[in-house]
Amino acid sequence: MDRRWVGPDGYEIVPAYHRDRQVLRVRRHGRLVADCLSVEEVARFVDLADLCEVIALPERAGDTRTAVR
Repeated sequence: MDRRWVGPDGYEIVPAYHRDRQVLRVRRHGRLVADCLSVEEVARFVDLADLCEVIALPERAGDTRTAVR
């Protein structure tokens, strides 16, 4: 499962590989800001307390409920 964290002002952090090293890729409004080697580096761009992990829930077959009534 892919992991992803989002924060205020359009920040998004995803694990990635850069030159065979695992990094935390920081994007803002879809544009690459930095590839960070540590969480401390990510904290230079966004307050870690403001990040929320995005969790994709599994879809159920045949579930067609919507929020619209």
